[in-house]
Amino acid sequence: MMKTIRLGDVIAPHFYALHRDIVRHGHTYYWLEGGRGSTKSSEISLEIPQLLIKNPDCHAVVLRKVGNTIKNSVYPQMQWGIDALGLTSKFRFKTSPHEITYKKTGQKILFFGVDDPQKIKSIKLPFGYIGIAWFEELDQFSGMEEIRNLNQSLLRGGPRFWEFCSFNPPKSQNNWVNEEKLADDPDRLVHHSTYLGVPREWLGERFFEDAEKLKRKNEMAYRHEYMGEVTGTGGAVFDNVEDTTMPDEQVSSFDRLYFGLDFGFAVDPLAFICMHYDKKRRELYIYDELYGQKMTNRTAARRIKPLLHGHPITADSAEPKSIAEMRDFGLRVDGAKKGPDSIDYGMRWLQGLEKIHIDKRRAPNAYREFIGYEYERNREGQFISAYPDKNNHAIDAVRYGLEPVMRGDRIVAKRINY
Repeated sequence: MMKTIRLGDVIAPHFYALHRDIVRHGHTYYWLEGGRGSTKSSEISLEIPQLLIKNPDCHAVVLRKVGNTIKNSVYPQMQWGIDALGLTSKFRFKTSPHEITYKKTGQKILFFGVDDPQKIKSIKLPFGYIGIAWFEELDQFSGMEEIRNLNQSLLRGGPRFWEFCSFNPPKSQNNWVNEEKLADDPDRLVHHSTYLGVPREWLGERFFEDAEKLKRKNEMAYRHEYMGEVTGTGGAVFDNVEDTTMPDEQVSSFDRLYFGLDFGFAVDPLAFICMHYDKKRRELYIYDELYGQKMTNRTAARRIKPLLHGHPITADSAEPKSIAEMRDFGLRVDGAKKGPDSIDYGMRWLQGLEKIHIDKRRAPNAYREFIGYEYERNREGQFISAYPDKNNHAIDAVRYGLEPVMRGDRIVAKRINY
């Protein structure tokens, strides 16, 4: 028998009315948008197990754009939701592949990345139908055409369906998600939430202090990150870049130095970036670069060495041979550790900085890339929350070089993430 829960114990107050609508099946499509810390993903992970138990012919599918992000995102989130309901003993958990089964009936919660569409098309169920779908980080999908195609494969053969979509609204109003949510659909409920509707003890005082600090320093960034507002009108990935002249005296005073290297040769250029990071002010200074095509590792090492003053470099780990050569030439080079969502995390981390100062006289290519870098567009010309793999060599070098800082921030973020 399912444990009876008090709403206030696990569901934030701003979701009470939404919960009641889901229970009575007031809508088929539920779009949960909001800012950081709004607990929208937690809310969905609480609803899905309850819906399964109340609908014994129904199974659920949880989708991410990229499959290898599942193990660190939606799968542990579903485990949390089941545990918060006091139902852990009633479910069986499997990780290869990721799958959760309700023991009493054999109902399943399946997890897929849409980068492997064949697995979705070949889903085999022991009985019943897929009646519940969750699209996490909806803005990372390519558009409504992709969502419709997936729905045609998944949501069929049953009497009732629930579809959940969760996302932080992208900055640009031109993003397909921001445009689509304005469409008049009586069967879709769009719910907006922020951290202000969550009990303080759930997130911790540090979370609220950080939010207020950002509000004082950069209200526009606060409105986007914490309030989930659409604050931009274009497709620029970085709106915090500033051209800053950095005299030799200032550069010589920089003491927290980081160096990143993205390899290239024939078509793609080699990009080496010199940086200083002011952690207290969350401001990055890009003060020098080496950038060019058809540059051998020997030549690059000779030109890079005087810029390092003995410091290490973090380079693209996809080039182990080049890393080994650089070491042979006397440089301290380590490969970036990366990870399944390192690009997305790195981009968001850079977007969250107060300022990215670039001296375009010292680092013209880095400045050009950061200023001109825009989100991908779908076939309708709308911006989507994906990062094009072109004209981003200096940007990649910056991500690699700052990986030690990002990794530390990520560990702290995981401790306060709900």
